[in-house]
Amino acid sequence: MNALTAMQLLPDVQAQADFRKQRIDAVGVKGVRYPVVIHSGRHAIATIATFSMTVALAAEIKGTHMSRFIELIEARAGHLDQAGFRAMVFEMLERLDARSGSITLHFPYFVSKAAPVSGVNSLLDHDVEWCGSVDADGQFALRLRVVVPATSLCPCSKEISAYGAHNQRSHISIAANLLESMSMEELIAIAEASASCEVYGLLKRADEKFVTERAYDNPKFVEDLVRDVAHALDQDARIGGYLIEAENFESIHNHSAFARIERILPAPAAPSANRHLRAAPPCSLNGVSS
Repeated sequence: MNALTAMQLLPDVQAQADFRKQRIDAVGVKGVRYPVVIHSGRHAIATIATFSMTVALAAEIKGTHMSRFIELIEARAGHLDQAGFRAMVFEMLERLDARSGSITLHFPYFVSKAAPVSGVNSLLDHDVEWCGSVDADGQFALRLRVVVPATSLCPCSKEISAYGAHNQRSHISIAANLLESMSMEELIAIAEASASCEVYGLLKRADEKFVTERAYDNPKFVEDLVRDVAHALDQDARIGGYLIEAENFESIHNHSAFARIERILPAPAAPSANRHLRAAPPCSLNGVSS
């Protein structure tokens, strides 16, 4: 008996019928780490991504085919842009014979930045998440999330102090439901523009003087951070909704300051010809991605 015949004779237990009549909303694999090259605009960055992949399971089927998720990663995850990621989600549904499902991809993304005065280059890392999902009607949704480090300086402290003002490092998180493709660098730039000053990986003395004075001349409350980001996103027709969060790691308190804005934006009257995305439950802004 050859190996192929032996495999064909092994029982396929997960394909058996289930009698409990309970459909499963999401079943699959979590925490799968894999090397990928992320393509964004003109950039291609090698990184290590963590995959979570799930599909819906019909009530009458006992289990899904877990190995097929890993097979898909092996086949498709080497190089990914947003179009390739979308194709990967639909291929997952085809391989698993499912009507709906989602893939969440979380990875560190490095951006090369030049210091503001010396021009010396260094890398700055950002936490990035892609979540692609297809609902039961076959509609695809893509959520892009970036977490951007920044500096904020307290306007109240500046106003009441004879000299100086307290400042802190902040994390600005933007999760945007995309109606069309948008690079991670664009969302990162929006977050940085909302802050008192950008953060850099490497600064010389002239650069340190610049960023210190820049923050002092541009004070921002945590409320200002999220409002400025929201105002920018409201003007972009590629975005159908967003969740913005800002956390200031306070320098004079043993707690953080925090603010959040969440919006679902009305669809434009004349949608673009290539608009094919919409919000879907697995990638909802206020939910936990699978």
